[in-house]
Amino acid sequence: MGLRGGRGIAEGPVLILGGRSEIGVEVARRLAPGRVVVLAARAGGSLDEQVAVLTAAGAEAVHTVEFDGDDVTSHAALLEKIDAEYGGIGVAVLAFGKLGDQARAEQDPAHALEVVHTDYVAQISVLTTLANLMRARGSGQLVVFSSVAGARVRRANYVYGSAKAGLDGFATGLAAALHGSGVHLMLLRPGFVIGKMTEGMSPAPFSSTPAQVADATVRGLHRRSVVVWVPRALQLLCAASRFAPHFVWRRLPR
Repeated sequence: MGLRGGRGIAEGPVLILGGRSEIGVEVARRLAPGRVVVLAARAGGSLDEQVAVLTAAGAEAVHTVEFDGDDVTSHAALLEKIDAEYGGIGVAVLAFGKLGDQARAEQDPAHALEVVHTDYVAQISVLTTLANLMRARGSGQLVVFSSVAGARVRRANYVYGSAKAGLDGFATGLAAALHGSGVHLMLLRPGFVIGKMTEGMSPAPFSSTPAQVADATVRGLHRRSVVVWVPRALQLLCAASRFAPHFVWRRLPR
């Protein structure tokens, strides 16, 4: 039985939804010793490298399952199966998402909807299902990745930013709804993360790496934090940004 309050990380398997995500794997590597890890990822690619990393980190076992984040009709059955088969999910990390192409999204409504579907609609589906599973047994932890892009949406990436703003609001409300249930939801608000997803882009100020985001995530899980900014300086910066005039804000880069 997982922890029902206070601090510490819930017992049970670690589920990474987005099993090839650099951040997701880094979080799993830190939680792996003595635990079962389940990597859920799209079909069509190998997970051998990720499995080897987590095995070397001391995981009791590493399992892989096919997961299509965009196929919301498959979420409930898959998550219920994982929860039943591996003994009750302890920590679930939602590490799947889509940055998208802002210029394309401005011209192509279908692409704009793809980004919003993956980064908002699909996340709601997964979170609602997982919250219900965890609430039924009174324990578990959910990790949700919002973004500084959603704190105040910028013209330069407003499609992605608007999806993250919606996710941020949903996760904040769900965390409040879960209060007292034994289930803990932690919301991460990282800035620009230097990795495969942002390859070829110029790093923004206050950038971080997947390893730094993972360190902050695991610290937050131990402390049962509600919101974690990465790096922490972004919290003050974002608070100040709300007072920036619109004519200045719309000129800011990604």
